[in-house]
Order: sequence, then structure tokens, then C-alpha cells
Amino acid sequence: MKRILCPKCENYVIFDESKYEENKPIVLVCNHCTKQFSIRLKKRMHQTDKIHQSYKNTSTQDTSQTNELEIRQNDEGFGHITVIENGFGYKQELPLTLGDNIIGRQSKGNDIQVPIITGDPSMGRNHCIINVKQRKDNSLVYTLRDFPSLTGTFIGNKCLGKKEQIILSNGDVITIGATTFIVSFAEPSKKTEK
Repeated sequence: MKRILCPKCENYVIFDESKYEENKPIVLVCNHCTKQFSIRLKKRMHQTDKIHQSYKNTSTQDTSQTNELEIRQNDEGFGHITVIENGFGYKQELPLTLGDNIIGRQSKGNDIQVPIITGDPSMGRNHCIINVKQRKDNSLVYTLRDFPSLTGTFIGNKCLGKKEQIILSNGDVITIGATTFIVSFAEPSKKTEK
């Protein structure tokens, strides 16, 4: 099952992606506001194909804008964060990508990599950054830094300094505002695939 944000009311629309063909338009209807919109499923690529594709895209970037929504596939090769349910929001699992992953409160017009759907007013729209870097031996290094935010970024019970950057461990608990999430690294077998 896939979830995608409605462009009008910003609620999730859930659908079964296995029932649709890749690169074919799909028309969805939001259950909350009855907005009808179309999307296109992208082909899932392996990690090495994604790196080659990103280099190709930077050299042949098209400046024209399309009305189609981009679907962010689960990047299993780079891990994810699991947002713990609380009074402001529900449990969410959000994928991480290679490079900087800006994490913050989802709001209309805020284009960040890892938007958390929450009513938490103490979480900034650009709150913290998790950087995923690939070493020459294909192992991944995860680092955390504050954006900077007004309420700070906590790892365990320690608040990060303004310019402090810390290397994360698998399963680290991070708190931004009144919201807590757990960082899950990619499985080693998936990182070493060729």
C-alpha cells in the first residue's frame, strides 16, 4: 500500500500500487475533500541505478514544470525514520535518501525531504537534518545536526549545539519539539548489493 498527500487538503490518500502499471497515469480521489488528481508511478531503481540517474539528471535537467505529483518511493537502501504516535500526530514511517534529509513539520509550500504530518507547534518546518553519506566500501554513515531550530534537537537527553554534528547509531531516539522518532539504518545486505 502507498500513501500520497492530497494537493488540496494535505491528507493522505492510500492506494494499492500493485494494481497499477508503472509510468501510467492514475486518477485518485481524496476521501477528505473529494479532490480528484492524477499521479504517475515511477519505476523503482536499485541503489547504483539511482546514483547514475542522478548524475544524468543534473546534466540534462528540464526546466519545464509539470502538474504531476512526484511519488517518493521507499528508499530501502538508505533506511528510514519511524515517528512515534503522540497527541499531535500518528505513527509514520518516512524514508531517508542519500545526502541531506531535512526533517520538519509538513506545511503547504514547504519543500523538505522528510515532512512529518503533525499538529506539533513546537516543531519547526525545517527542524533538523540527517545526512546519509556512502563511503567507498559502500557502508553508510548517518549524521544529525540542528537546522537551527527554536526548540532544539535532542538525541536521547542531550541537546545538540548550534553547529554540532553527531554520528548516529542504528535505533537512536531523536526528539524535535514534542515529537520523537527512531532512526533505522538500511540493512547491511541491501547496502552491499551490486
